[in-house]
Amino acid sequence: MDSLPRRRVAVLISGRGSNMASLIEAAGEPCYPAAIVLVASNRPGAGGLARAESAGIPTAVVDHAAFSDRRSFERALDRVLAEAGTELVCLAGFMRVLTPSFVERWKGRMLNIHPSLLPLFKGLGTHAQAIAAGVRVHGCTVHYVVPELDSGPIVAQAAVPVLWDDKEATLAARVLEAEHRLYPDALAAVATGRIRLDGNRAVHIPERA
Repeated sequence: MDSLPRRRVAVLISGRGSNMASLIEAAGEPCYPAAIVLVASNRPGAGGLARAESAGIPTAVVDHAAFSDRRSFERALDRVLAEAGTELVCLAGFMRVLTPSFVERWKGRMLNIHPSLLPLFKGLGTHAQAIAAGVRVHGCTVHYVVPELDSGPIVAQAAVPVLWDDKEATLAARVLEAEHRLYPDALAAVATGRIRLDGNRAVHIPERA
């Protein structure tokens, strides 16, 4: 039986794109079920653009500062995604809050990775929040994007220990390593349909025998 076609994925970044790089590396494997067809940034100087280009991935810049409002920026971004034939979108350090209308257009087809075990520690400064709270376990979450920030149905999570002598930087480095493993696995599960959005939940579909 022929394998399913690879899902066409666009990655949105604003900075260095370390999670983007992990997705590109995973997609370089012939059996991976998704292909990275575009890396787009809202910042012209984002370091991840050069990393994507060096890997042979098409890139685009949709500079948010060039638009008068968020909706016009998002219309331009949507055109770029459509031109690339995008089926799934992965946010990887994309530092723009998207409007509900844009999120609704990509409902069930847009993922984000967040550096905490959601629903704990939403927003920024998650590692400092974890240390201040005294939790002994921290981690990262891949979730579907919904209009409410860091609140979408959870696709996958990975936990790391919080050590007694951890500082924000050491904890962040440990979580980032987990992110680089988790995001490609989560994208593969969504791309193959093993995980799907069902209402307000991400459901796991059992594989057929």
